Amino acid sequence: MFPGHSHQHAFSSFNPTTQEGLVLRSRRNILKASMAGLAGLSLPGLLQHRAQAADSGQYAPNGKSVILLWMTGGPSHLDTWDLKPERPYNNRGPFMPISTKVPGVHICEHFPLQAAMQDKISIIRSVDCRHSNHQPNMVMQTGFAGAAPRTNRKGDRYPSIASICSKFRGGNDSAMPPYVAFMRHWSHVGFAGELGKKYDPFIANDAAKLPIYDLVGKDTGKMSSGNKFALPGSLSQERIRNRQDLVAGFDKMRKELDQSGSMESLDTYRQQAVEMLVGQKAQAAFDLEQETPEMRERYGSHLWCQQTLLARRLVEAGTSFVTLDLSYHTASGTWDNHGIPGGVYGGITKGLKPLLPIFDRLFTTLVSDLEERGMLDDVLVIGMGEFGRTPNMGTQGSVDGRNHWQNCMSMVLAGGGLKHGQVIGATEQDGGHILERPVTPGDLAATIYKHMGVPLDGQYLDTRGRPNFIIENGAPITELF
Repeated sequence: MFPGHSHQHAFSSFNPTTQEGLVLRSRRNILKASMAGLAGLSLPGLLQHRAQAADSGQYAPNGKSVILLWMTGGPSHLDTWDLKPERPYNNRGPFMPISTKVPGVHICEHFPLQAAMQDKISIIRSVDCRHSNHQPNMVMQTGFAGAAPRTNRKGDRYPSIASICSKFRGGNDSAMPPYVAFMRHWSHVGFAGELGKKYDPFIANDAAKLPIYDLVGKDTGKMSSGNKFALPGSLSQERIRNRQDLVAGFDKMRKELDQSGSMESLDTYRQQAVEMLVGQKAQAAFDLEQETPEMRERYGSHLWCQQTLLARRLVEAGTSFVTLDLSYHTASGTWDNHGIPGGVYGGITKGLKPLLPIFDRLFTTLVSDLEERGMLDDVLVIGMGEFGRTPNMGTQGSVDGRNHWQNCMSMVLAGGGLKHGQVIGATEQDGGHILERPVTPGDLAATIYKHMGVPLDGQYLDTRGRPNFIIENGAPITELF
């Protein structure tokens, strides 16, 4: 498990047993669940904090949201958005460039759908990822150069961009978790670090019925349970007694603890917290059966495509940040295309090529769907991984694999009301280093915060009580605004 994050999801304090739903089998567990909300505040405290902050003008939800399509493992920039067709084969790779809707802009031939809507997309070819690593892959998801546990033993303490958004502005509807992640492995997504567990993502793997894929991307034919919100179908006498004890326990604690009337006001936030977990709105958002067969087919039956449709449903319902872990494998990630003989990831042709049409479809379908619903200006869609790949193929004994490359990478953005139809930055002739307009992880964080309405001078306290700025070495990417 992730150091300091041994729980299954951000709301585990409401589920002291290992079963799904709010199943409380003993008085001890009843008190444990009640005190988690009363003494520790937890999610009700978060809701109260959000309400107080909004009243004082610190922030107010603005309807903005982010969907991060995390290409776990590090997609090759040279074989996606920064092709070098004039270079020798060993450098340029096996794929050919195609023209896009924006004159002079060319991308990979396996991205025809993106090419057709390039006027709605921005490509950044000069992302500085020198400090990034993977498993855990935190630098690009936090904006902090030190957030690399492989090289910094305190790297896991840095809060993710999504968690900071959750803390400073929360979600767009109190009945929805503000930060949701579909996670193949804990090392693939960003957690809250020193912000505290209440700003961790709600891990939604079992909140919806989705196809289950094995480690190499084969559909097993099985479906996930989708029963994270399930409650018992019937109540036993034991459960009825426990519920009566629970009410009595609340009454007793009110008498003993409430000296100022604050417990009375907390009831509202506790109700909201329970509604978030078991209420109809959250359950409905995760229910793909409420989509038409035509819409589900439009996105595609692949696991990642269906998760992307869920991401749209979640931001539509009021979640403000969704991260999709686009990986089959639980290790370094499916986009880690070394091509090592006997490895599971394959090289550029065998490993990367099958992924590109899937990403092309889910990315462009999401953008089109959001636009048709009038949501595109509010939802920022980001496609990226943790770093690029080596300029030359054939590393580590492979025929066409590429190793990690932390000098530069590419990424794509759409929506958010930003200026699109452009390419920002450039790499040198062989794609090995940034030629112009470096974009740091801090710049990416600042851009997201500006979109979300998070104060750029915001600070958080570390475990020693010291203030830390939420942006390090960064400013909003001016070309996008």
